[in-house]
Amino acid sequence: MELGAEQLIPTSQQAAWDALNDPDVLKACIPGCEAIDRLSETQFGVALLAVVGPIKARFKGTLTLADVDAPSHYVLSFEGSGGAAGFTKGTASVTLTPDPEGTRLSYVAKAQVGGKLAQVGSRLIDGVAKKIAQDFFSRFNARFAQATADDPPGR
Repeated sequence: MELGAEQLIPTSQQAAWDALNDPDVLKACIPGCEAIDRLSETQFGVALLAVVGPIKARFKGTLTLADVDAPSHYVLSFEGSGGAAGFTKGTASVTLTPDPEGTRLSYVAKAQVGGKLAQVGSRLIDGVAKKIAQDFFSRFNARFAQATADDPPGR
């Protein structure tokens, strides 16, 4: 599966970068995320509840950052296991660039699933992945929109 998109984040490049590397922000924004803990400067442990069609499972795994060029780019590798439900692994290349209205975030993700997850079909998995990405960015952007509303310029 391959998924990619662009998002306009209503904040500075540095603030967006900091938020993308903050476990508390990620936990609040990732749908189904139950825990995210920094294991090292470049690795996080993650636990989340995922529902894909008839399959509902708790996944535990790791996120690892590589090719870090703060505050502009990194490659995120992920792998997780949901026990009998299966596994997922993949990478996402994330790039942040300044924009007159904030920061433009673009990403390309490639993922592979196995076990029962692979049996539900690629259309369903693609749909769920797109919905999770939409929900993440909706929550992520809302954090910055609220911060801007609470602290308008010139105040």
